Amino acid sequence: MTDAAEPRTTAAFLRDVAARHGARIALRFPDEGRELDYRLLEAEARRLARALIGAGVVKGARVALLMGNRPEWAIAWLAAGLVGAVLVPLNTFAPADELDWVLRHGDASLLLMQPELAGHRYLDDLLARHPALAAAEPGRIRCSALPQLRRIGCLGLAEVRGGVEPWSALLAHADGVPDALLDAVAAEVRPADDALIIYTSGTTERPKGILHSQRTPLIQSARFVEAMGIGTEDRVWTSQPFFWTAGIAMSLGASLAAGACLVLQEAFEPARALECIERERITTVHAWPHQEKALGEHPDAARRDLSSVTKTRFSSPLARLAGIEKDVWGMDASYGLSETFTIAAALPAATPAALRARSSGRALPGVELRIVDPASGAPIAAGEPGEIAVRGETLMRGYYKLEPELAFDADGWFHTQDGGFLDPDGHLHWTGRLSNLIKTGGANVSPIEIEGALRAYPGLLAALAVGVPHPSLGEVVVLCAIARGDARPAPDGEAIRAFLRERLAPYKVPRRVLFFRPGELAYTGNQKIQLAPLRAAASARLAAEGAEIAGHRYG
Repeated sequence: MTDAAEPRTTAAFLRDVAARHGARIALRFPDEGRELDYRLLEAEARRLARALIGAGVVKGARVALLMGNRPEWAIAWLAAGLVGAVLVPLNTFAPADELDWVLRHGDASLLLMQPELAGHRYLDDLLARHPALAAAEPGRIRCSALPQLRRIGCLGLAEVRGGVEPWSALLAHADGVPDALLDAVAAEVRPADDALIIYTSGTTERPKGILHSQRTPLIQSARFVEAMGIGTEDRVWTSQPFFWTAGIAMSLGASLAAGACLVLQEAFEPARALECIERERITTVHAWPHQEKALGEHPDAARRDLSSVTKTRFSSPLARLAGIEKDVWGMDASYGLSETFTIAAALPAATPAALRARSSGRALPGVELRIVDPASGAPIAAGEPGEIAVRGETLMRGYYKLEPELAFDADGWFHTQDGGFLDPDGHLHWTGRLSNLIKTGGANVSPIEIEGALRAYPGLLAALAVGVPHPSLGEVVVLCAIARGDARPAPDGEAIRAFLRERLAPYKVPRRVLFFRPGELAYTGNQKIQLAPLRAAASARLAAEGAEIAGHRYG
């Protein structure tokens, strides 16, 4: 793979794609019968950018975004980048307390949102939680719980609701802001300027804010175009949410950089997705393995004509339904993380399957990989296993509000807590995580967050979340608990799950709760439960029970 070329600021990127692709359709949103060609996308992004300037947004201001995969998400990302604001995408799956925490920690001064999505009533809940917002006037928000927040713009409103203004009123701030002023503002934005804070679960109880520059998503978008071999003839459908790096770079950014048509649906639902893929003659499908499984096993799948699909992983049930007979395309030979804004190592999707199966790819241009001793941090020779470390042009600026030395070593290397080795040819081989982080269905889940939510739950002596291997999800979250001997009534697994559903995003809620006696577990010298034996015990228990989780039967 060659080095990614310019442009590396949002303004340059938007000018480039609009000039090259003009009247081609950039975004289709069939649910609302809308489509935007590349010139209209540029015009809409510039209009919102002028509105942001008119509303007082300056370079470096934090703009939070709470929306599903719809055109306004893309427009807001581009508009914020044009004025040099820092976009803070919010997880649409997150519970209310996490949304509030990210708004506060991310120093959001402006929130762009939709009122509801997939059963979440974001606006009603926000105003109910914070009476100060309901009592405020637009542009004059003063809320001690969200101290930096000054303005909220919301889709779908016919009139003002407290401090929340309708989208049309927000756009009206563009009046009187000339294009010349926007051009002058955009000209002061540089590739190294801050652009995005991506919040993702880490090894701490709260999500970490990962700070990235203007250039990073644009470099990665260009790399995905080359890696995936997509072009103007492609029609892309994605279930990857835009609030995570894969959704931004692999789906949104790469589709725009290639001049492809990106077909949007706000939420994943297998029947509607299959109908959309057939009707829109989708060529390229981006979905997590468990979503591919849900699509392939849906009763509608067999009657859908999916023959237009040519770019999907061969292991996906969609490949069979599309009539793909050989493994000629796949991004499986890749390694990356949110801190590198997706891929740090990869092989092109068209690489022969036998080569893709052997490794996680080679380091991309501008990226360095090394293997280090997990304890000392000293480099390890080729072929020896250790911890993967990375540095380079797509590495994060750092964790927001954390000192750099907590993220990087003295030479600027980021230690990933992933295990692996480099072979003599420079190919990376990922062997697993060295940390306790659980990765399920493409999302990171922090055990500490789950365990912290259970501190208020009565009758538990201990509760630890572990990841148990699963063929399509990667891992499933399982809670291993010890009940207090005097607990009356005894803790119940389904009651615990119901308790957590009220406090955590759905994908963080354990699929099963397993109860153990203290004597069944292994302990360290200071009487802490050992996690590796606990994970093995959970797997053995599920196998002994013949448990079925998300379509997979253990044992």
